[in-house]
Amino acid sequence: MSFSIPKNVLRSALVATALTALSPAISWAETTLNVAQRQDPQNLDPIDTFRLSWGSIASNVFEGLVFRGEDLQLQPGLATSWEFHDNETRIRFNLREGVAFHNGEPFNAGAVKYTFDRLLGEQGAKGPQRSNYTSIKEVVVVDDLTVDFLMERPDPVLITKLAGYGAMIVPPKYIEEVGEEAFDMKPVGTGPFAVAEYTPTVNVKLVKTNTYWNGEAKVDAVDIRFISEDATRMAELLSGGVDIALNIPKPSVETIKQNDNVDLVAVDGPTVVINRFNTSTGITTDPRVRRAIAHAIDTNAIIEAMLGGLASPISSAQGEKSFGNASDLQPYAYDPEKAKALLAEAGIAPGTEISLDFPGNMDTFREVSQVIAAYLDMVGLKLNVRPHENSVYFNDIHPNGKTGELYYFGWGGWTFDFDNTAYLLYHSGERQNPYIVDEKLDALLDAQRATYDTNVRQDALQAVATYAYDNTLDLPLYNEATLYGVNKSVEGFVPAPDDRARYFNVTLK
Repeated sequence: MSFSIPKNVLRSALVATALTALSPAISWAETTLNVAQRQDPQNLDPIDTFRLSWGSIASNVFEGLVFRGEDLQLQPGLATSWEFHDNETRIRFNLREGVAFHNGEPFNAGAVKYTFDRLLGEQGAKGPQRSNYTSIKEVVVVDDLTVDFLMERPDPVLITKLAGYGAMIVPPKYIEEVGEEAFDMKPVGTGPFAVAEYTPTVNVKLVKTNTYWNGEAKVDAVDIRFISEDATRMAELLSGGVDIALNIPKPSVETIKQNDNVDLVAVDGPTVVINRFNTSTGITTDPRVRRAIAHAIDTNAIIEAMLGGLASPISSAQGEKSFGNASDLQPYAYDPEKAKALLAEAGIAPGTEISLDFPGNMDTFREVSQVIAAYLDMVGLKLNVRPHENSVYFNDIHPNGKTGELYYFGWGGWTFDFDNTAYLLYHSGERQNPYIVDEKLDALLDAQRATYDTNVRQDALQAVATYAYDNTLDLPLYNEATLYGVNKSVEGFVPAPDDRARYFNVTLK
């Protein structure tokens, strides 16, 4: 007679086993920092997600070979140094000695090789991170504290990518013992906090480790609650139910500013919001129409009135902190008379209808789209705003080129390198680029990916930004600030521009 164990029972048993294995390395809580964020990443494995909600948790649990802090400067992480060899086709990493995973397993060259073999292999192919690292041909163990990355091709953003998301180093023995599903729920890293409890859609509890190579965290535990409703999350912050809140909605900004117990902390982030043009069909195939629409909209007024001034105007699909930003480009000037003249020159009759497609769960952009419609109405264009269910928009409407003349694009660009955005937006055949096929853009984008020379790369990326600007391929709207609500009892919290909040140095008065 045979029988099978129900999947949920098996998962619970594996998680319980994992927790037992971790217990010698963690200190149980006395002082707990309470945090609220909007989303649950649903999976804590570094190679299984690209969500910012993962980064704000797992940046406290995992580490990469390279570390990038809140100042966005790259520095040694689990690797103490790295050098390029063999005409930049091989990168040697010297590893940090005396580091252990939360379960006591040693960090070494074997763990690095296992991490990238897994990422680039069958398991990684199931998730969204693998494509970011396919420039790596193979990781070779030189000795216990040295590895070589053999490169398939140049990757000028690789060192930055090694500081985040899919490149976080994982423990071979632990994963092989507990299995992939248990690792999703109870992962093990080398960071200052270990995962003690994870209840999807509810919370994840992190507990400081007593084996961290760089000292001990100041608080004993961090309880990160998933509160999707903005009003509920803000109520918890303002009442003192949580000490730090992420994902501050714009309508709550003034309320937080007026509260005596909470500070609003803002820092320039990577997220940009733009309207893209359908350049293949409809009246927006004419660059005069695209430029007219750009001149018809007062983005500065939108930033002040709709976003409380907590964003910056942009001239391309990147903020000023992005490598490759063309700082000499100025945002399109608000000039409705010029917009009318360009539309008349293009033969567009007053009252012509166009459409703007966007994901319907973007509440702030929904309001912004109504303002854009009002601006376009003043120059003779009738804009129909068309919200779509989130998955339908991102999996069908957008990538399959089913949009109207305008469509929403928002992008985090966490590497703060324009390549991360520009290649997706402008290179032929990319999923985020359903309309543009341009040999000049392809050549510029390919050229900057083929070299580690920062001057060559910067010139090429700035040329991409200038070309897109001159041809009005997009209507850049704004670069959003990353906002945190922080109780005044919290000390030592440094806001992370890339949403990867870290709690290692935080204390509670």
